[in-house]
Amino acid sequence: MNIFKQLVPTKHGVRAAKKSCKAASLCLSRSSHDSSIEVNSEEQEVVIALGSNVGDRLSNFDNALDRMKKSGIKITRHGCLYETEPAYVTDQPHFLNSAVRGITKLDPHKLLGVLKEIERDMGRTGGIRYGPRPIDLDILFYGNQRVNTDNLVVPHERIWERPFVMGPLIDLLGLDTDNDTIKSWHLLSGCSGGIFEAWEKLGGETVIGKDGMKRVLPIGNKFWEWSSKTSVMGILNVTPDSFSDGGKFLTVDSAVDQVRSMVSDGADIIDIGAQSTRPMACKLSPEQELDRLIPVLEAVKNMPEMDGKLISVDTFYSQVALEAIENGAHLINDVSGGLLDSNMCNVVAGLKVPYVAMHMRGDPSTMQNLENLAYNDVCVDVANELYTRIRDAELAGIPAWRMILDPGIGFSKNTGHNLDILMGLPIIRSEIGRKSMAMAHAPLLIGPSRKRFLGEICSKPVANERDAATVASVATGVLGGANIVRVHNVGDNRDAVKLCDAMLQRKRKTSLM
Repeated sequence: MNIFKQLVPTKHGVRAAKKSCKAASLCLSRSSHDSSIEVNSEEQEVVIALGSNVGDRLSNFDNALDRMKKSGIKITRHGCLYETEPAYVTDQPHFLNSAVRGITKLDPHKLLGVLKEIERDMGRTGGIRYGPRPIDLDILFYGNQRVNTDNLVVPHERIWERPFVMGPLIDLLGLDTDNDTIKSWHLLSGCSGGIFEAWEKLGGETVIGKDGMKRVLPIGNKFWEWSSKTSVMGILNVTPDSFSDGGKFLTVDSAVDQVRSMVSDGADIIDIGAQSTRPMACKLSPEQELDRLIPVLEAVKNMPEMDGKLISVDTFYSQVALEAIENGAHLINDVSGGLLDSNMCNVVAGLKVPYVAMHMRGDPSTMQNLENLAYNDVCVDVANELYTRIRDAELAGIPAWRMILDPGIGFSKNTGHNLDILMGLPIIRSEIGRKSMAMAHAPLLIGPSRKRFLGEICSKPVANERDAATVASVATGVLGGANIVRVHNVGDNRDAVKLCDAMLQRKRKTSLM
């Protein structure tokens, strides 16, 4: 995706910002001499970069963010998470890097003091410049101000030469400029096309996945480079009423046998669901759902075959999510995106695990009502509504680097809508990117497996006769940018995914020649 080309036509692009940012320009010009700008009464929007390469790097990030929040910095946006080779001093461990946007009333030097105190409390000492450190916190931007004193320069003087800073910074922006402060940040880049043009000059998206810089998602005990190949999520329904395989895997032994078969066929993730979300399904209580789930989860997590594999739990209850993670699951897959349990996002934020947020209108009993099937443009509307859900999740404390997005094929959609989504995944990413590049960069999951729309198109009224159509829909989705496919028949879809991945890799290599 060429970010700069997409930036220029937007209604509130950087070129428009030049015209509408006279006040910011005045503020910038008056601070060209060495001076400190003290702001005590008004909130200022700031950008803070994070880096760590000593100890538990992700825990260091979580700890630093918690301390920042307690020190008067309200975190409003998170970048993606990057694992990068060290720069300048190369004989040291790899870094994790990201950045956050926040709001604070601290003046620039008080903010610097707070960040330095956090660094010291977390064990950072003087050491070697650019050397190893448990945490590194740098102020990239402070409102629309320039600061130039002996101990603080804002904007940070080396932003524009560092891909490991620019990547996370881009994530904090949208293609549509949302306020005058953001416009001023674009002006501060010194490029006519703003920060996006500065990023393109460093190589833009072409530097991700090479040159020692990977976009990763923390899951289980590893950092998952999810864009390197498509992952297959195998479906395990421990329910009597699921539309495709209800009643087949109710016993622990039958569930374990099915997991063993899916792992043998190439599943990367096992998604366990103990409550049916088919249209008009009976709704269980959290306690009933847990009674079905926990015995199977306990058995599956202890299977030798699951070494290196991941376990997802499909639930819209925060209580179930909490107990599932405490009993060995690695991520939560919520078909409601937090709509059916107001405490879900807070609980997942506290658990610090990945969160799959899916688009759905209503609930399983109402999602196919006529009012829930009314769209102006299904891809645009789904993107906007899904963004609202993930934005709420982010404000609850789930950072962008733990988000996985699902457009909800088959949920509040008719056959035409499902086809539009399968063919329109790039549109959904692009629309989300207008508001948040971090969310647009998140892994994308699709779940068309054996859905009714495939039966309608192919005249297959029986769900388990729709595997060929599922393979075709999965292939379309992967070629359109899906990173995870959720399926019943793992073996056939694993082969389809491998072929699509090979085609995409070939395309990337050819484009670089």
